[in-house]
Amino acid sequence: MLEKIEKLTEEIKSLEAANADALEALRIKYLSKKGEIPSLFNDFRNVPNEQKKEIGQKLNVLKNFATEKINSLKAAFEEKKNDDETIDLTRSAAPAQLGTRHPISLVREEIIDIFSRLGFTLAEGPEIEDDWHVFGAMNFADDHPARDMQDTFFISRNPADILLRTHTSSVQSRTMEHSQPPIRIICPGRVYRNEAISYRAHCFFHQVEALYVDKNVSFTDLKQVLLYFAREMFGPETNIRLRPSYFPFTEPSAEMDISCNLCGGKGCAFCKGTGWVEILGCGMVDPNVLEASGIDSKTYSGYALGMGIERITNLKYRVKDLRMFSENDMRFLEEFESAH
Repeated sequence: MLEKIEKLTEEIKSLEAANADALEALRIKYLSKKGEIPSLFNDFRNVPNEQKKEIGQKLNVLKNFATEKINSLKAAFEEKKNDDETIDLTRSAAPAQLGTRHPISLVREEIIDIFSRLGFTLAEGPEIEDDWHVFGAMNFADDHPARDMQDTFFISRNPADILLRTHTSSVQSRTMEHSQPPIRIICPGRVYRNEAISYRAHCFFHQVEALYVDKNVSFTDLKQVLLYFAREMFGPETNIRLRPSYFPFTEPSAEMDISCNLCGGKGCAFCKGTGWVEILGCGMVDPNVLEASGIDSKTYSGYALGMGIERITNLKYRVKDLRMFSENDMRFLEEFESAH
């Protein structure tokens, strides 16, 4: 026992630690419950009675010596670490809280990712537009209600109508104007409409529209894309249905519903007992739209679809008040930290 104590004492005298991990390894080796010094204390009961006083004293001295050695190495290591570190004078006095991504941005990127896997490329355009690209090229009649001041924010009426775009279809018209098929684009962006602000409506919101123009594009192609998108966004059990509708720039046109992802299509308060929730509008591109952009409608056909990002975000995260998306309440935004 005395030989072991002397041997450990010599070992501990020469201990060195290059980093925190090495120091912790030394502490475990000599001082942990299963370390070498506690093991000697466990063997102390086998020491003859006449030697217990002497060996007991030496064991206590060894334990204290080892503890002091480990602590001195730790202090020296931390002091060296502090000396090596440079002071960052640009660092704030208090810890800076990291921000989170906005729920609209999260859903926008998810939608773009889904369509990019289908070969759609990103296209963007100006928010301040002219009447032609927003309405004229999209087959809106001159007396269409959307042109009225009640719906559109006009910036200038003379010599040309300049306005805040009411939909991202203007990006489609600009793309078709300067490109020839095949065209496969997705157009996200902010749009503006002259509406009263409430929990269910706002004067600005966000849209994503998609356009595909090529030879022999059919409504069946559109339906398959819609089904793929719905199941990628809301889950593999999601079903869709298409209802006839009307849009100036598509013919035939439809509105798409998905089976309620809250009740599974059985009917609840959220889907008003129907089992279905509307999420987007779609249809085959009207030949007049193709011709207005210089594309031969007898050779090419296409489909288009559009949805409100706030609508999709509401369905995914159950946000009941649209105003929360633009009020920048940190308590609301912090709820989406785990969604990144």
